[in-house]
Amino acid sequence: MHRILDKPYVLFLPFCLITFVISKFWFGGITINIKDTYYAISNQDLSTLISILFGIIGGVYGVLEKLNVNLLKRLNLIHIVLTLGGVFLILMLNECFRKSIMEYNFNDNLTMAIYLIATVVILGQIVFPINIIMGIIKKRNKTSV
Repeated sequence: MHRILDKPYVLFLPFCLITFVISKFWFGGITINIKDTYYAISNQDLSTLISILFGIIGGVYGVLEKLNVNLLKRLNLIHIVLTLGGVFLILMLNECFRKSIMEYNFNDNLTMAIYLIATVVILGQIVFPINIIMGIIKKRNKTSV
């Protein structure tokens, strides 16, 4: 666990590759309804986007490791749990949609849960730059003393 908190790229980069490979075999799609507009997104495109984001996050964590910027472990844990856990929950809830028109209320509540989790994941990404800024400030104070 300490290795993951010290080097989060060890977790993000493999998930980047796993997500990318899964995206090539995952068919179907999701429809996002915002007011009167429907956005249809294929699962392959969504998985590829998530894979790219995981790659960028893992790459930034790797560069910070090479620059000897010590990030706060607690913020690393919060970021990892919100990002990976939230994306996993969204993908699992997406598979729970019911096809019957009689289950409209279930799907409506499920959609609201997915939106809520997605909002938490997106807001949780604020932790990442805060952690980077705090790590750089901590490194600067350490070198100036």
